[in-house]
Amino acid sequence: MTKRSTWSIPYLVFMIIFVVLPLVLIVLYAFQDGNGHFTFSNVTRFFTDSDSLSTFALSLEVAIENTLICILLGYPAAWILANRKFNRSAVTVTLFIMPMWINALMRTLATAELFNMLGFTLGKGTLLFGMVYDYIPFMIYPIYNILMKMDNSYMEAAEDLGATPWKVFWKVTVPLSMPGVMSGVLMVFMPTVSTFAISEFLTNNKIKLFGTIIQENINSSMWNYGAALAFIMLIIIGVSSLFGGERESSAEGGLI
Repeated sequence: MTKRSTWSIPYLVFMIIFVVLPLVLIVLYAFQDGNGHFTFSNVTRFFTDSDSLSTFALSLEVAIENTLICILLGYPAAWILANRKFNRSAVTVTLFIMPMWINALMRTLATAELFNMLGFTLGKGTLLFGMVYDYIPFMIYPIYNILMKMDNSYMEAAEDLGATPWKVFWKVTVPLSMPGVMSGVLMVFMPTVSTFAISEFLTNNKIKLFGTIIQENINSSMWNYGAALAFIMLIIIGVSSLFGGERESSAEGGLI
């Protein structure tokens, strides 16, 4: 017990049971048929199934729209919170982050009930509203952290060289804050593609996203195809994370 590495054993056991083992099971089921024989048919079926492809395309469309809306609304909010010219406080920052303290399912159910009370027809508009409401804190927080840690001497140097406030914002602030924007994009885009509860409750299951068809296959005991779809989603998430990590590294390297 005197070694520091000993204290990491509980975390290692936790990761093996709840992270590594489920991922291994997904891969095993994805490349097996109902009789346990190795096959690629589950993965290739996705590329020939028009319903799965159309659902995936719709999921990408909704994810892109949700991410763009979160950037347009979240960046100004993060900039205002981080700007010393405004009378910001810890309470104001907490109000923006507070929705994250409430269970996402409870927020979604409350949003759906609000639309029902107001008589709105549930559809893509209500879906995007719910998506933005649930995920915008994940866009605000990383951008806010980057802006708070930003060295103000860059902006002051630009002002001393005659740059207008608008040019300072676009030429200095925005490029320096891109690592936070990229983190926010990853934290909003990928969960939007894979979610299913929000689309079910806010559209009465009229709009199905990629996570919905995974859930439906698992609930219908079609474990192998459901695992293959989950495996494809994991590949997309992994590639997106690597791409986002490279973009953040290059952005940070450009500041040195």
